Amino acid sequence: MLDVGQNGILRDASLAYATWGALNDAGDNAVLLPSYYTGTHDHYAPLIGPGRALDSSRYFIIATNLFGNGVSTSPSHLVGPASFPYLTLEDNIRAQHVLLTHLGVRRLALAAGWSMGAMQALHWAMLFPEMVANVVAVCGTAFCWPVNASFLLGVTSILEAVPQVEEQLALGLFGRAYCGWAYSAEFFRDARYRELGFASLEELLDGWARDHQAHRAADLLAVLQVWAGTARPREAAIECLRRITARCFLVPCESDHYFTADDAAFEADAIANATLLPLASAFGHCAGAPGRFPVESARIEAIMAQALTKAE
Repeated sequence: MLDVGQNGILRDASLAYATWGALNDAGDNAVLLPSYYTGTHDHYAPLIGPGRALDSSRYFIIATNLFGNGVSTSPSHLVGPASFPYLTLEDNIRAQHVLLTHLGVRRLALAAGWSMGAMQALHWAMLFPEMVANVVAVCGTAFCWPVNASFLLGVTSILEAVPQVEEQLALGLFGRAYCGWAYSAEFFRDARYRELGFASLEELLDGWARDHQAHRAADLLAVLQVWAGTARPREAAIECLRRITARCFLVPCESDHYFTADDAAFEADAIANATLLPLASAFGHCAGAPGRFPVESARIEAIMAQALTKAE
């Protein structure tokens, strides 16, 4: 339990996490996998196991949960949303640093993640450059750039309508609105949602509605605020990115609508040791979801293996 927050304190906060494998005596075989939006530590399990890039017989793997994601301390755990302060991504990273120090980690062989997990991995490399050897940032940038902010403002307004709008209705509308941003134009044009088991566009939208109705609006809103709070003026962002000393493998999807490949390329130019490795996929932002699409997941695992080979 710890206190977190720069803009109001969240007291006795609980940071939930899971581990696989064992830390070596040097404390430097650790891999950090921070959670993504609507995700938890469990969602990285498809990437972990014997013979995988993230082999728990070789690496000590830690998967953490963002505050507000329903597993770590969240608005839905408290008496009322007013009890939950505005938190930043930096608040989350500093809490994770306390955890890793407690676990005995001295250096991360790899910090990696998808979407908001990628944001956190890059922020780790900015805030604690001496602790991070490698970063693999999949379909995510360090900062929330303007097109991303525009997307967030639109879907945030739906969550903010609660309680004026019944929560389950608002969550369903949120999921349906989110879906249109998550995949590429090609995905919709060629009806590739059929590959995911949806017979029609309406079925796909209903599926996204149901998925988001499993969450609480206050939790989704709290994490969206963390995400949106990473917006920075261009020069300030460049200054932060220049602090990174880790080898960075930036893996945007060419058809991602909100963590765009162009914004990832801009960040790569500001990082001293960055390699840009775009994914060509019709699945847009979702292409990077751990284990969801076999071809894309195999490419991401290969990049993680490359990063870890360079760490040894």
